[in-house]
Amino acid sequence: MNSAVTASFETIESAQEYLGLLTQALLESQEAVKADMQVQVSSTPRRLDALKLIVYNLEKLNVHLERSHRILNDLRTLRRLLHQERPRIAA
Repeated sequence: MNSAVTASFETIESAQEYLGLLTQALLESQEAVKADMQVQVSSTPRRLDALKLIVYNLEKLNVHLERSHRILNDLRTLRRLLHQERPRIAA
């Protein structure tokens, strides 16, 4: 495996950064497809259906990315607890 790719996922933080970039690209794609749908209003119904399906799948992917981001946050929190990286709050 390429060492640059491996280095990208060595830490939870780097994986979170990657998910952030992926989410940003996803949002840009959604905007582009929605703009294309507005331009293609007079196009064939089949083409419009295909664009609607693309929007649906991009939204579904966005939900998965949000869930993955929350899971990474949970993992980061657990790692900090296990390694006592977080200061304890006095009761």
